[in-house]
Amino acid sequence: MENIMKLEFANKSSNENLARLVAAAFVTPLDPTCEELSEIKTAISEAVTNAIIHGYEDSLGMVRLDGRIYGNIVEFTVSDKGCGIADVAKAMEPLYTGKPDHERSGLGFTIMESFMDKIEVKSTLGIGTVVKMKKVIKNDR
Repeated sequence: MENIMKLEFANKSSNENLARLVAAAFVTPLDPTCEELSEIKTAISEAVTNAIIHGYEDSLGMVRLDGRIYGNIVEFTVSDKGCGIADVAKAMEPLYTGKPDHERSGLGFTIMESFMDKIEVKSTLGIGTVVKMKKVIKNDR
């Protein structure tokens, strides 16, 4: 089965839930376990939250969620056209946060990496950030 979807929404925290629900609905035809579904929703939530909080530095902007299913693999891309990340490797270190004055734990990328099978982050200052995540749905029940 192959399928694709695209969703674009304003960088408002209320849209994080929208992204989670759309991702869950999109992957449902693969018959994921409750655990797989929860992991996908959490990874999407972390990526979208990063785009909302860090991408636009308190200015308005759009966040995009793309999904692709091929075989038993689901691939999601969360992207923004915000300020970008100066040092992606540093940003992906556990407990690192670009906003230490906020109540953030710095575990977003770590959570994405632990719940998805593959994650790639590309970012350019002043251009934006793209987070690509892939997960194999086991279907071995």
